[in-house]
Amino acid sequence: MSSNKKELNFIVITGPTATGKTKVAVDIAKHFEGEIISADSRQIYKGMDIGTGKDLNEYVINGEAIPYHLIDILDPTENYSVYQFQRDFLSAYNDISKRNKLPILCGGTGLYIESILLKYRLQNAPGPNQDLRQSLQEKSTEELLEIFQNISPDKFQDPSKKDTKNRIIRSIEIEFDKTNDEPDIFINQSIDNFLVIGVKQARQDNRDLIKKRLTERIDDGLIDEVKNLIDNGLDISRLDYFGLEYKFVGLYLKNEIDKRELIDKLHIAICQFAKRQMSWFRRMEKRGIKIHWINPKNKRDINNLVKNAV
Repeated sequence: MSSNKKELNFIVITGPTATGKTKVAVDIAKHFEGEIISADSRQIYKGMDIGTGKDLNEYVINGEAIPYHLIDILDPTENYSVYQFQRDFLSAYNDISKRNKLPILCGGTGLYIESILLKYRLQNAPGPNQDLRQSLQEKSTEELLEIFQNISPDKFQDPSKKDTKNRIIRSIEIEFDKTNDEPDIFINQSIDNFLVIGVKQARQDNRDLIKKRLTERIDDGLIDEVKNLIDNGLDISRLDYFGLEYKFVGLYLKNEIDKRELIDKLHIAICQFAKRQMSWFRRMEKRGIKIHWINPKNKRDINNLVKNAV
């Protein structure tokens, strides 16, 4: 009897920070001959290992190195946008698929993942794109600023383009508008059949893990890592661009907070960030993306979910 089951194109592993996404992705890659494509907007940068939580040792399981892509591809002085990510993703995806391996997109940058699953591209139409505008209006100011920063790091530096929520939305629309005359990069790409697994733990467990991981990163040399970046020419004002860990260590190095404040305030900020990530994922679900939420400890459930999909 023939099966109407469509071939799975790729798997997505996502979820809030400090939930163990990488370990889940590596385990799936080991059992299902996969390779991992990072969907983390900070792990693309070289020399930023501790603060971004690359944990490259996790990509080795039982002595076998799991191949990964889009990690350590840029110097911290360079900018990167969601458009570049889309193209880099497709390049890695096609390379992996061509070798009959299973692509696994793993990370917590919701914008990157959404841009692939929903094939972000502005339609050829005059004036504002109403679908895009409606989607943007549903997001918080902080989420809009993150989108704006990702699609146009240079324009993001201009305060006049982000002084109100409506101004931020219009700035994003203008940047998306620039792709009107570009070819649709998703044409003839087989990426419509995907499985999205959301890694989630109880809120208090997640908060405890965030605190544990933060303490470990400080002990492992996070402050020295940031000092090295500055010593190698990175402007200290650019640290905000790389997320909370680098922002707060920058404040510490400028003597604006002490070490106790660094840990306490950073812990609170990361917990708030995890909450915003969950809000983003819930909106993805409302837009039609099915996310299978699973506790990372339930390895059997995860493997069965993947087995039934491939």
